[in-house]
Amino acid sequence: MTAPAGASASERVLVVNGDDFGRTPGINRGVIGAYERGILTSASLMVRWPAAGDAAAYCRARPGLGLGVHVDLAEWAFREGRWRAVYQVVATDDVDAVAAEVTAQVDTFRRLVGRDPTHLDSHQHVHLHEPVRTAVLDAARTLGVPVRSCTAGLRYCGDFYGQTGTGEPWPEGVTVANLRRIIATLGPGVTELGCHPGEGDDAESVYRSERSAEVAVLCHPGVRQALAERGVRLAAFAPGSQLRFRDGSDDGGANDG
Repeated sequence: MTAPAGASASERVLVVNGDDFGRTPGINRGVIGAYERGILTSASLMVRWPAAGDAAAYCRARPGLGLGVHVDLAEWAFREGRWRAVYQVVATDDVDAVAAEVTAQVDTFRRLVGRDPTHLDSHQHVHLHEPVRTAVLDAARTLGVPVRSCTAGLRYCGDFYGQTGTGEPWPEGVTVANLRRIIATLGPGVTELGCHPGEGDDAESVYRSERSAEVAVLCHPGVRQALAERGVRLAAFAPGSQLRFRDGSDDGGANDG
């Protein structure tokens, strides 16, 4: 697998991807707001959660929003000095169970959205470890789509995040200043920026209050100014391992400025 095609090697291209889409109505509102009013271009759908149907319905009418599968096998929280499971869909060391669940979630995505995903990633980056890595890469090869942190030529940046590696608050991570710094240091090629926008407080998740701060930053005019100053083009993952640049008007009403 190679990075999505459509950009020259010298261009700076940024895909801004909202994780956890479909988990709750509040997260849906945050992702949609960051897309319609801000710089978000892409999202990853958690197909198992109650709000996934509403998220999918929104995307069916908006092909300009890249939409992938946020493979959801488990969630952990750092408590009492170690990572503890909050929930577990399947045992992440069970090869057969993991492969079956990845396939099932891709199939559910197709049923909900009516098309193939444009990319694959996973909740809390569980696909960076075996046997989940192999299962996700196998699915991606069949689909012909990129995988976060695993596809050659596609960089991933997780620096826009409001917690430390052990879940402590880090509000400096979700500020306009930090996002402008990230944009200023982008190198040539395609970079995916992960984000977790949301509104309200309906997410029973280890990452909650930070989500509304992300929406405000992603929609701040100073961020668009930084993109223009650095000559960075916004793009979305698109079918066929392509990029769709967000300077078109192909999705019927979203802010593609």
